[in-house]
Amino acid sequence: MPQTEHPCGVVFLDKPQGWTSRKAVNFVIRCFAKPQQKNRKQRPKAGHAGTLDPLATGMLPILLGEATKFASMGLNAEKCYEVSIDLSFQTNTLDLEGEVLQRCATEHVDEDAIHAVLEQFRGLQQQVPPAFSAIRVDGKRAHALARKGEEVILEAREITIHKLEFLSFSGCILSLKVDCSKGTYIRSLARDIGLALACGGCVTALRRVSSGGWAEAMMVSVAELEERKEACMLPLPKWLRDLPTLRLDEAEAKRFVQGQRVVLADEEMKAETSVLSCILWQETMLGTGTLQAKTDSDHAKVLQPQRVLPSAQEIWNG
Repeated sequence: MPQTEHPCGVVFLDKPQGWTSRKAVNFVIRCFAKPQQKNRKQRPKAGHAGTLDPLATGMLPILLGEATKFASMGLNAEKCYEVSIDLSFQTNTLDLEGEVLQRCATEHVDEDAIHAVLEQFRGLQQQVPPAFSAIRVDGKRAHALARKGEEVILEAREITIHKLEFLSFSGCILSLKVDCSKGTYIRSLARDIGLALACGGCVTALRRVSSGGWAEAMMVSVAELEERKEACMLPLPKWLRDLPTLRLDEAEAKRFVQGQRVVLADEEMKAETSVLSCILWQETMLGTGTLQAKTDSDHAKVLQPQRVLPSAQEIWNG
């Protein structure tokens, strides 16, 4: 059975400050593109799992090839950040990239006041996103409208701050560590903490140290990726670590990649029964599928293909 080479997996890039998330994705594409792939359409497909602002650094999961079909695993994941907030001023963008709107006194702020205020921001809450954000308003990006000077009114969204840890307070700079749900804007959190302290709240430094529970040590620098790109890529099945793994024999795998249901006896199953599973044949990922009890049997399950990877189909069709 011929196998085709597909750059497929996830790179946890340590995004440099000043880079947009799109620039980071383009960099990874260039790293994995072959010399003969000069046309953009010929190069590997890639996308990221959770935007980072240009000011921010840290973990940006970038998915290559067929892994892009599973970006939701990162987009919907919880994130962890380290942030520095200047309480002495505020800008229109809520970070250093914007214009200063006001200067604030901070003499009245001490650690006791900070700890009292931080308690208000732990747990489930409503948060208003920044006007300078990628949220669409009547089909247009909010930041595009805000840059034109138009008034941008965004509705509050439900978020969860799982952990809000005080790191330090020196001069007018407050440093925090934040574990939060998807959809949380750290710039909005900084703004709201500042307002609660009756001062400013401008983000001066932001670093994502984890996404989806992946350790900070998983990150690779731009230089590391250029030097040893293959070693820096996490295989797709490992990205799907939260899904149980189910291995099929050759006959079962062939039915699966053809989109047919596969009946499995209990004793043949190598993983827990689950709504969604990662399906393998030998060490090759075939896709994902759902397992259900067979209606006319107490000792069998039915595997229904949910997503079959094109590379898996090529193994049998090539």
